[in-house]
Amino acid sequence: MELIIVSLLNGLVYGMLLFMLASGLTLILSMMGVLNFAHASAYMLGAYFAFTISQHIGFWPALILAPVLCGLVGAGIEMFGLRRVHKNGHIAELLFTFGLALIIEKVVQMTWGLIPVPYRVPAGLDFTLFKIYGTNFPAYRAFMLLISALMFGAIWLGLTRTRIGLVIQAALTHPEMVGALGHNVPKVFTGVFAAGTALAGLAGVIGGNYQVTEPAMAFTMGPIVFVVVVFGGLGSLSGCFIASLLMGMIQTFAVVLDYSLADLLKHFDVVVTSTTPFHEVLLVPLSRIGALLPYILLVLILVFRPRGLMGTREA
Repeated sequence: MELIIVSLLNGLVYGMLLFMLASGLTLILSMMGVLNFAHASAYMLGAYFAFTISQHIGFWPALILAPVLCGLVGAGIEMFGLRRVHKNGHIAELLFTFGLALIIEKVVQMTWGLIPVPYRVPAGLDFTLFKIYGTNFPAYRAFMLLISALMFGAIWLGLTRTRIGLVIQAALTHPEMVGALGHNVPKVFTGVFAAGTALAGLAGVIGGNYQVTEPAMAFTMGPIVFVVVVFGGLGSLSGCFIASLLMGMIQTFAVVLDYSLADLLKHFDVVVTSTTPFHEVLLVPLSRIGALLPYILLVLILVFRPRGLMGTREA
């Protein structure tokens, strides 16, 4: 019971961190159709900006200033980069953002070094909130859950219950009509890209000290974020939320469960021996292939339901 409850809580925390990072990419990909390979780099920049700011004026100002800085970086990328290559199609956008991710990684390495930086949990949240069968649950993880929940509510209300949210959604499918009504469509797209980048930066602020702030953190989180967005469905914030929790739970439980397909077959009175076909595969424990499970699910969802769990578009 202790293993199940602790794993559920850890999976929830990791899943909500994935949602914070994936929600920004969902906005950019669904609203603008841009496959932004540099999105995880904004997550890394948010962590490094927060580390530097917190050293001078503390964590709480960094919680606000670092996402703002990431948003400004995102606005500059859209105005002076993506807007120019957009006319050349999605391949040009993909190559541009891929090259941008490499540049950001090198800039981070030259600025902060190759080794992890000591970005710590703030002292005000560095204590045990409660215990579960002797296992401590840190207060900072509860803080991460709170920020993630508030962010989900703010995005959902902003897109569905405000005028600017309706303009953003309309600009995706009917940009000419939105422009005819007096709205500046390029500025709308710049705002969406900046907001998505700021959300990734916010995830970096609260996730950098939860995990490790290092130059490889973008490469570590980038692939799983794309899995979440595609699995949840393009254009669906609810699907992104569900997929984030699902992937968080899968990866967390896969690490702690030392079972294999051979253990499962024992319940059906099937014993795997050295003469059993593919016995090497059947004996591999789940903990060794846990990192592959999200990508296996990605392949399956693309084969059987290309629009994702709750997506509304096939392409």
